Amino acid sequence: MPATVTKVAALSGSLKKTSSHTGLIPIELSKGAIEGIEIEFIEISELPMLNTDLENNGTYPPIVEAFRCKILQAHSVLFASPEYNYSLTAPLKNAIDWASRPPNVWAGKAAAIISAGYDDFGGGRAQYHLRQIGVYLDLHFINKPEFFLNSFQPPRKFNRGGDLIDEEAKNKLKQVLLSLQEFTLGLISKG
Repeated sequence: MPATVTKVAALSGSLKKTSSHTGLIPIELSKGAIEGIEIEFIEISELPMLNTDLENNGTYPPIVEAFRCKILQAHSVLFASPEYNYSLTAPLKNAIDWASRPPNVWAGKAAAIISAGYDDFGGGRAQYHLRQIGVYLDLHFINKPEFFLNSFQPPRKFNRGGDLIDEEAKNKLKQVLLSLQEFTLGLISKG
């Protein structure tokens, strides 16, 4: 039994209201299915595009400050990342960039990436690009298990509202969260 509640900040790189990536974020697993884990979905759609003219003597616009504070308070981060043009989405990259402005609030955090797409490697190239970005930001990604979901392979994975309904995928997500929790607690104990 974990002595510390692992606080996970979850970000979806999709702004679509019924996004399958937002539907991948397993909020229900933090409500008793996994002991000692708390997932908070962090909205990124209202963040302004990164513009250093918006910075004022080391402070940021209030919505950016609130976002940065939520990342800072989390122990780890769960990225639900669609793949656009072999990379991550502009809204997700924008959020990453705002939180990396001095001081970098990503530094030292554990992280995991989940994605869905058109094939068995759904979102994989975006995941690997995000891992590259994470090296510079001092994010520590779990290596296994990896989570790529083929959204279009039967049986149906999501309902019309974008919620994940596939039990096998939910079980795989649970394994990702358990790995993230273990890795996070290891980093905290070394901290």
